[in-house]
Amino acid sequence: MVLIAVFGVALLVAVLLSGLAARSVLSTSLLFLVGGALVSDGFLGLIHIRPESDIVEITADLALFAVLFTDGMHVSFPALRRAWRNPARALALGMPLAFVGTSLLAHFAAGLDWTTSFLVGAVLAPTDPVFASAIVGRKEVPARLRQLLNVESGINDGLALPVVLILIASAAPTGHEAEADLGKIGLELVLGLALGIAAPAVVNWLVRFRLLGAEPKLQPLLPLAVGVILYAVCHLTHANPYLAAFSAGAVLASLSPEAKGAFEPLGESLAELAKFAALLVFGALLTPELFGDLSFGGYVAAVLVIVLVRPASLLLSLIGTRFERRERLTAAWFGPKGFASVVYGLLVLQAQIPEGDEAFTLIAVCIAFSIVAHSSTDVPIARVFDVGDLVGMSEGDGTDKPKPSDVPRQQQPEQQPEPEQQPEPETDSARP
Repeated sequence: MVLIAVFGVALLVAVLLSGLAARSVLSTSLLFLVGGALVSDGFLGLIHIRPESDIVEITADLALFAVLFTDGMHVSFPALRRAWRNPARALALGMPLAFVGTSLLAHFAAGLDWTTSFLVGAVLAPTDPVFASAIVGRKEVPARLRQLLNVESGINDGLALPVVLILIASAAPTGHEAEADLGKIGLELVLGLALGIAAPAVVNWLVRFRLLGAEPKLQPLLPLAVGVILYAVCHLTHANPYLAAFSAGAVLASLSPEAKGAFEPLGESLAELAKFAALLVFGALLTPELFGDLSFGGYVAAVLVIVLVRPASLLLSLIGTRFERRERLTAAWFGPKGFASVVYGLLVLQAQIPEGDEAFTLIAVCIAFSIVAHSSTDVPIARVFDVGDLVGMSEGDGTDKPKPSDVPRQQQPEQQPEPEQQPEPETDSARP
């Protein structure tokens, strides 16, 4: 009950300060993270949460699933077909570069052995949609940049999971040989994708029956029911829930735009609640003892992963694209580490590999630094994009042809002459 009370107080404070946070560097995400740390054993001692506690894994898992489900609904398949190259570059080139760079830092700076270093690299390589949404959700940011970050962060979690499982098996071969089965891992990914496509398709088919259909006030609950069933089925069948969530959201939005529109306000609120709860719980793990266990080299590695590895890897992957300089820099900076890395880090800790505790400590500190850095810079970076005239234009156009800064200038000459041309027909019609 203490944890629930703390969450309620933090939620109230976050809502009261949300207006200020939307205009400044103040972050509601950081508020929950700090709140969790203050009530933990390291400070006030009101709640007692350890990394091996079930609530840590459950809240992180739920938050990641909820955010991926709602983020999938923002994916436009027509726009993605027209502009798939940029997300493909980030996933096929940027992510492997981030994996290698993080692994090298974990080995040479933090002093971990090679297998554990590669494991840390795999855990921290994916970006997190929970905190990328801080910039993706702002309409002043160009559509093609939002699409890049949204698709990248939604897919790379599922791509990283097989690598994490294989490396865990390599680090602890006596207890995890089954998890190293590539066929099993591939089956979990394929099953997750299949369930994510099939579940909304079946529900959309059922709705078409004449005797069936949702009452308007209950229509928002239809996608929610799909998500709840999908979450349970994925865990019962060991399908990949994250790939299933993202694909289900995208398919549902494509098949039923009405359901998407009805669910969107509720879905966004539920995703925010899940995110805040997971942040509070994760913050409770950030005790002085945890920070004290990390070596100086570990801190160097954690900082460089955020300020060097991610920016450099994505900038290299975007060479040759038509992104403007500020768009490239924004995409390079917003590579937040979050709940996907928390879930995978817990897998590392639970595997009881020789350097599992050191690896988890490095992962947790890196995630904490990332949350602070990225959740407090979304507003200033969004203000860099002076595209207020474009709000309300087609967001789904992911093409790279027009530059956002050029469009208003192209529109002005077409709009200005109209008042001057209107009187001319009247003058002509008045002649005998």
